Amino acid sequence: MTSRAPSVPSLDVLRQRAAGLWGALPADVAELADLFAGAGHELALVGGPVRDAFLGRSSADLDFATSALPDQTERLLKRWTRATWDMGREFGTIGGRRGSVVVEVTTYRADEYDGATRKPVVAFGSSLSGDLARRDFTVNAMAVRLPSLEFVDPFGGLEDLAGGLLRTPIDPEVSFGDDPLRMMRAARFASQLGFEIEPGTFAAMAAMADRLAIVSAERVRDELVKLMLGADVRAGLGALVDAGLAAHVLPELPALKLEVDEHHHHKDVYEHTLTVVEQAIDLETDASGPVPGPDLVLRLAALLHDIGKPPTRRLEPGGGVSFHHHEVVGAKMTAKRLKELRFDKDTIKAVQHLVFLHLRFHGYADARWSDSAVRRYVADAGAELERLHRLTRADVTTRNRRKADRLSFAYDDLEARIAELREQEEIDAIRPDLDGTQIMALLGIAPGREVGAAYKHLLELRMEHGPLGEERAEAELRAWWESRGA
Repeated sequence: MTSRAPSVPSLDVLRQRAAGLWGALPADVAELADLFAGAGHELALVGGPVRDAFLGRSSADLDFATSALPDQTERLLKRWTRATWDMGREFGTIGGRRGSVVVEVTTYRADEYDGATRKPVVAFGSSLSGDLARRDFTVNAMAVRLPSLEFVDPFGGLEDLAGGLLRTPIDPEVSFGDDPLRMMRAARFASQLGFEIEPGTFAAMAAMADRLAIVSAERVRDELVKLMLGADVRAGLGALVDAGLAAHVLPELPALKLEVDEHHHHKDVYEHTLTVVEQAIDLETDASGPVPGPDLVLRLAALLHDIGKPPTRRLEPGGGVSFHHHEVVGAKMTAKRLKELRFDKDTIKAVQHLVFLHLRFHGYADARWSDSAVRRYVADAGAELERLHRLTRADVTTRNRRKADRLSFAYDDLEARIAELREQEEIDAIRPDLDGTQIMALLGIAPGREVGAAYKHLLELRMEHGPLGEERAEAELRAWWESRGA
């Protein structure tokens, strides 16, 4: 598959671009550099901002490395701006803002790790080259000294950037042993940048995948989110699975590699899932649309929609394969996995809901629904209706053109039905024709379970018949109340 990530200019073009990029740094940065130089300290722009500048991307936040110690950095930053912060002081980082320019300045680092956790024992370094050696990949181990604008690239990061290659500055076993999260970052950058992972680096990831067990769930989640919001999500997910990292992060994904039966009664669920993710991304809208991309909830729902298939797989008489109720099982599995990864409650609820509903449409193509069924579909989807539209469409990956067209036309018809009903009545937040206060007044009852039962009865009538009008609703309510012997 062709990468969806932006193409990278050639090495010669990147080299020619360098001088102009550094000369275009904000005047505020030049002033900051002069302050550090005047105090006898080194200062260099490092990491992602340097890489992104070569790729033609602007960066609002600028990262710097310095020979100054944190207390010295803080004093200098306070001469540059009143808006400073020191939440990262433990790791040598002091931040500041001046207008739209946000900077974080970190003392040269030479971290040491205790081997049991990924938390570094902070040790300050003495040189820029030593600081760059401890970074994750060569494309992030480039720097520009300020104010001289000298480009520093001790590990060939620019060449790797031009070649679209991810490689560690030092031996990958040492780098990943120091910080196993870097293996997740490799998969994330494969998604964000569309880069290939260098064979030796990939082999180290595969050999050391179990080291991810010492990384906190929150840090793993953050890397997974960045991967899922990237431009080439399929490449990132493929790296996770192929290197064995997914087995420790998202084991439900490699579990989708079910053995395809000899008669091919079911498709490759893993490849189907990756295709559904891609197709869902293609259906995201721009900022003015109902599902602006990149949309994390839609992408996670596409990724997890079929994880209930492996535990529900059954071989049927005659050689067929079934996955009965896999959406129900999958919804429970989705909630469990996302909770373990420390996702927030709103995201968990939305993704779980979409997984549970992703099969609801099937059957419409065989028997056109009543208005009542359409109302229930909209009501059950609730706030996730627009995402459900896209997930359902993305879930069609059949190569049978006739079947694909039939499903597409059926969903077109369903969306048209929803639009028609919207013109005739309120269906996005369906409520009974009488509210709780009216119910209590009409029946002469106090708040309690009877009010809830009456409300539910009227809601069912509203779903089945559409708006009743207040007069008919009152008659229906009285009849229902009398039928209960009240």
